[in-house]
Amino acid sequence: MPVNLPVPIAEQLIPVPGLMLGVAEAGVRKANRKDLCVLLPAAGTVVGAVFTRNRYCAAPVQVCREHLAGSQGIRALIINTGNANAGTGAPGLANARSTCAALAQTLNIAPEQVLPFSTGVIMEPLPVERVIAGLPATLQDAKPDNWLRAAQAIMTTDTQPKAISRQVQVGGCTVTITGMAKGAGMIRPNMATMLGFVATDANLSPELAQEMTVWLADRSFNRVTVDGDTSTNDSFVLLATGQASHARIDSMQTADAEALKAGLLEVAQYLAHAMVRDGEGATKFMTICIEGGRSTEECLKAGYAIAHSPLVKTAFFASDPNLGRILAAVGYAGIDDLDQSRIEMHLDDVHVVTQGGRHPAYAEADGARVMAQSEITVRVNLGRGSCTDTVWTCDFSHDYVSINADYRS
Repeated sequence: MPVNLPVPIAEQLIPVPGLMLGVAEAGVRKANRKDLCVLLPAAGTVVGAVFTRNRYCAAPVQVCREHLAGSQGIRALIINTGNANAGTGAPGLANARSTCAALAQTLNIAPEQVLPFSTGVIMEPLPVERVIAGLPATLQDAKPDNWLRAAQAIMTTDTQPKAISRQVQVGGCTVTITGMAKGAGMIRPNMATMLGFVATDANLSPELAQEMTVWLADRSFNRVTVDGDTSTNDSFVLLATGQASHARIDSMQTADAEALKAGLLEVAQYLAHAMVRDGEGATKFMTICIEGGRSTEECLKAGYAIAHSPLVKTAFFASDPNLGRILAAVGYAGIDDLDQSRIEMHLDDVHVVTQGGRHPAYAEADGARVMAQSEITVRVNLGRGSCTDTVWTCDFSHDYVSINADYRS
């Protein structure tokens, strides 16, 4: 079961003016499950996107980058689950382009105005004929209030859909932000094995939409990890339909931009945290806060060393305050001139390490009390500077192994 993650309620997911969503059961990998989804933004929608940094990126990622580099404007997104269309070579690229062409023909737009996304098993040919055959049903199903069904249609090993809505005041009018994401394993920044789609009716310039997407990703999806694996298909997309009546926002440094950024960040971080809370086999949600660094880079080195350590993650699963594993991870994080005598560490409210060694007042019973919780904060001060950064992760349980061992069954 996910760690303290509520199931989204359809009526609480607010339609975004200028966007429709449609869902179908195409039988991409398994019958009788929602596995195909289209998003249909209105003309004039601006799009920002960031993708995996895995050099072995999937065919749809390559096609998305090509289409976003054009100037025709994006009018449709197509998402299939069950098959990642990754590691599929030239035929995979051809299949991704075929799905774009088929949807474009139906909508009377150019293929370059379609963005394809896939998630699922790697190195298996995409059953493109099933995807194309399912498109008419997705278009027939398209409507503005279809967010929950769309969130269900993009799931793989997720145990529940992930979606949220917020509204903020921008330029004197109400702006809607609604988003959905999928991801539960093979989660590591740059991006993670995730698909994330956030839509708003805010009026943004194309340049600002892309800048804001990068800004959001760096503070949400690029701060989570489940298992340290960077996937082949990761994509985060921001759609701004421009239907709201406020003046167009062209800069990040305006009052309107600040109000919008706050709402967008709340949505993006919620979705990023949801992936960790629903991490494969997760029983604990862990916040790793690194303070006192000289730079963001070294804070993240220490944070990810802790968050990726199988020894740390299994200790948390066992509720075992084996805190030396955390210190060891900080030590091998790659901060060459780290002075261990300056390290301070807290486990929630318990001061466990001071000046690099066990705090005289620390009692193992206090550590065990914190470790038994489902949500835990680890706070490490490096004693080197004023920078702080945070990473979110989960534990490793027996179920993580079982889920991944059985994934293709």
